[in-house]
Amino acid sequence: MAKDIYSFTAKAINGDQIDFEQYKGKCLLIVNTASQCGFTPQYDGLESLNQKYKDQGLEILGFPCDQFGGQEPGDDAQIAEGCRLNYGVSFQLFSKVEVNGKNEHDLFTYLKRQKGGFLGSRIKWNFTKFLVDKNGKVVDRFAPNTSPAKIEPKIKELL
Repeated sequence: MAKDIYSFTAKAINGDQIDFEQYKGKCLLIVNTASQCGFTPQYDGLESLNQKYKDQGLEILGFPCDQFGGQEPGDDAQIAEGCRLNYGVSFQLFSKVEVNGKNEHDLFTYLKRQKGGFLGSRIKWNFTKFLVDKNGKVVDRFAPNTSPAKIEPKIKELL
């Protein structure tokens, strides 16, 4: 079990390996995403938060996932292109991962242990969001239907 959020690495959507050490001192919003979901328009809200707060220390980390209704069928290149063209996404996207089950990414195992949800620790759908403070503590978990705008006051508080 990782000792903190900074112990993780993950493959970026462009293939680079990202060490979470680089996020020390930042506020993180970690989201499992999908391109063909009813909540996909939340990319607009996430990008809005990114533009508004990235210079104040917010990092939004998007993890595409195809575990819920097959709503992220593309490969990494298709996902990256669709997010850029359709939503202007400029925040960090990662390679497609699983967030539940035996092949889930270790980061999501950690996040779920820190903040369980309505269905216990399982993530129930796309666009579940985890908010991490500047000290690396997972401080909140938001349901898929919670819009990025509703999280903004919490983010401002942490920045």
